[in-house]
Amino acid sequence: MTQTRCKDQVILDLWHPLAALAEVPPGVVSDTVLLEEPVSYAANRDGKADVWRSLRDLPAGTPVEVGTLGNTLPVKIAYGYVWTSLGNPPADLFPIPEFEEADRRKLNAATVGVHVSAPRAIENFLDMGHFPYVHTDILGAEPHTEVKEYDVEISVDRDEILATRCRFFQPMASTASQGGADVDYIYRVPHPYCSVLYKSSPVDESRLDVIAVFLQPVDQEHIRAHMMLCVLDDSSEDKVIKRFQQTIFGQDKPILENQFPKRLPLDPRAETPIRADKSAIAYRRWLSQKGVTYGVIPAAT
Repeated sequence: MTQTRCKDQVILDLWHPLAALAEVPPGVVSDTVLLEEPVSYAANRDGKADVWRSLRDLPAGTPVEVGTLGNTLPVKIAYGYVWTSLGNPPADLFPIPEFEEADRRKLNAATVGVHVSAPRAIENFLDMGHFPYVHTDILGAEPHTEVKEYDVEISVDRDEILATRCRFFQPMASTASQGGADVDYIYRVPHPYCSVLYKSSPVDESRLDVIAVFLQPVDQEHIRAHMMLCVLDDSSEDKVIKRFQQTIFGQDKPILENQFPKRLPLDPRAETPIRADKSAIAYRRWLSQKGVTYGVIPAAT
């Protein structure tokens, strides 16, 4: 078995995202880093891909025929991204059934490098309390600063965290918004390094927009954040929809990179929780229960 720098088998056995398939140049090698291991990947015009541990004789830009390489890593194409694993991944990735709906816009808003651990970034994604202060006049505004009571559960059957009854006033919830409104949210964490957000659609009140963040752990304190959009918006241009989400993430990035420590402490006594942190508290407990050690500071035993 090939030795890896990451010794956390829970994390090694997960599917991890590498790139948006639409942004992979067909038929040539691209390089990246996953869990401190250099890996390479290539895709063809038929939507198939290969991933392998980087080889010196196949540098980035080398033409390659997908499906002809030996000793490749597991690969999955899902939600518009190339995924791989350095361990023994499950057969299936967590479900996002909305992605199969034909009338949705499905885009990679951006892939952004951030100097922070993956768990810290997921915790930030779950935090509604920062909306009025970090995303002022977009996702929040004073005096609407209260995080109202909401429900959080750790589902054993689905192996995920689910936060429901989340509601927050937002001046501009999306590019399709016509003004401020109370926006309903549902948060899912179906993967230690991925989170899926469902929020009210200004286009169709009976359905929800889907925004996901798929984090690629470069190492314990660096990530590449892949932002997937699956939204009900048939009027805005792709670049406008992407730019809106890029603006939001651009506001989060300096906050994330100023977090200390970079890794997420799992000891409940390490950082003082408040009511608005219910999702974060559940997330930390879930990571502890799963035995995750990569990108976190485990609780003292």
